[in-house]
Amino acid sequence: MTKPFQRIGSVSNAQAGRDFEVAAKTFFQSQGLLLGMNLKVPVGVGALKKAHAFDLGCEEKKTLVECKSHKWTSGGNVPSAKLTVWNEAMYYFLVAPDGYRKIMFVLHDFNIKRKETLAEYYLRTYKHLVPSDVEFWEYNEKTSHAEKLALNK
Repeated sequence: MTKPFQRIGSVSNAQAGRDFEVAAKTFFQSQGLLLGMNLKVPVGVGALKKAHAFDLGCEEKKTLVECKSHKWTSGGNVPSAKLTVWNEAMYYFLVAPDGYRKIMFVLHDFNIKRKETLAEYYLRTYKHLVPSDVEFWEYNEKTSHAEKLALNK
């Protein structure tokens, strides 16, 4: 039985996400940044805090990473529901402790019709929700390379 929202070629969407986290961890390791999985830090507004697990991180290097391997829909449309998860990640970065490097690590997925990647679309339409200290990195699965996106466009 096929699942209508299942990532093609993956055992499950959860597995696709875990595989992407491993790819991110491997990429940053090649750049000299050793990250662990599911780093928990206290987040919250005001004095009340609760532990939140970021996908990757390093307490010693004060680094937090959220990984998103979302793609355009099969018809080339905006995956609106998935981008709400990106907005949620921006909120967690906003309420994370000060002094951390914050990285949104996303899959490079180019839309020929729109002539932009999903990350470029997100930054064009939701930049007002991105905290000023968040870095966006786009990862190319074919080359295992990532590039930091300029946020001042």
